[in-house]
This record gives sequence, C-alpha cells and structure tokens, in this order.
Amino acid sequence: MKEVGMMQGYIAVTTITLLIILVIIRSIQLKKFGINVLKFGKMDKKDFIIPPFALLLFYVIISNVFHLPTLGTKLFTNEFIGWIGVVLCFGGLLLFVYSLISFGKSFRVGIDEENPGSLITTGAFSISRNPIYTAFGMVLLGEFLIYPNWIVLVYLILGFWLFNRQVRLEEQSLVKIHGEAYTKYCQNVRRYI
Repeated sequence: MKEVGMMQGYIAVTTITLLIILVIIRSIQLKKFGINVLKFGKMDKKDFIIPPFALLLFYVIISNVFHLPTLGTKLFTNEFIGWIGVVLCFGGLLLFVYSLISFGKSFRVGIDEENPGSLITTGAFSISRNPIYTAFGMVLLGEFLIYPNWIVLVYLILGFWLFNRQVRLEEQSLVKIHGEAYTKYCQNVRRYI
C-alpha cells in the first residue's frame, strides 16, 4: 500500500477504535450516576449476534492496515474515493461526539423502557432524530470507500438495514414513553439527515 493509502488505513482503524472507546468511556461515566447504559439485547435477544460480526469488520479493516491475512477481495482502487471515505469517517466521528454531548445522561445502548432518559431535542438532535446512527452510517460508508471489498460492502448494506430496524423499534418505544412530545418532535426533525 502506498504511503497515502496507509494514512487512509490508519484513519479507518483509528475511527473505529475511537467510536468503541467513546461508547465505553460514556458508559463508565454514566454508571457513576447509577445509570446502566447497556440495554442492548434486552428486548430482542437476536441483537447478540451483532458483536461477533462487528469484531469481524474490525479485523477486516485492521488486516488491511497491518498486513495480516485479509478477507475479501477489493472491488476497486481509487485514492480520491478513499479520501472521500476519510472525510466521511471524520464527519461521522465528529457527529458521534456531538451526539454524545447532546445526549447527556439520556445515552443508552439499546432500548430502555424501564428507566429512560429525558427526550432530547437540542444539539445534534435538532438536526437529526438519530444522529448516532447517522454517524455510524457515515463511518461505515467511509470505511467502505477506504477499503472497498465485498465483505465491507455486505457490512454496509446490512449495517444500514440494522440501523433502520433499530431506529424503528426505538421510535415505537419513544412514542410509548414520551407520547405527543415525541410525535411533535418527529414532525419537525428528520429521521436521519
């Protein structure tokens, strides 16, 4: 891989690593307030198949950067498109951080109907009802543009499908929890961007 390609690769790995670290840090911070952030898989046990697939994606990206045995074959090679991927990764990472800040103590991983946070409609949530999923989508698309192989493409397609599935489940829950306030919010702010 040329030096510029290596830079793109390091950015791809760093982006995914930072997303994971930020979720862990925010979970630990909220745990100090007595808030259990991890509600993943409580309503749908099938959610537990997601982490192993996420680890596989992490390996696919890392293997390209650190010259480990790679999985999948490249669909195309284009340095300019790779830099567009870098921009999407940075944009997604910035939106993710802005979303975490905007979320405050309402951040959860999964659906929490027992102890939900308050309805957040400001900050990142004033431009998107789902800025975290939008950020993940941007990063996933960016990763694909940096490493355009068929495995990452499958992840991109499945990721978008899973994000949309989870968003719809969360919307149903938020209508139950927040009622008219959430419905009105939905009329004023787009689901994504």
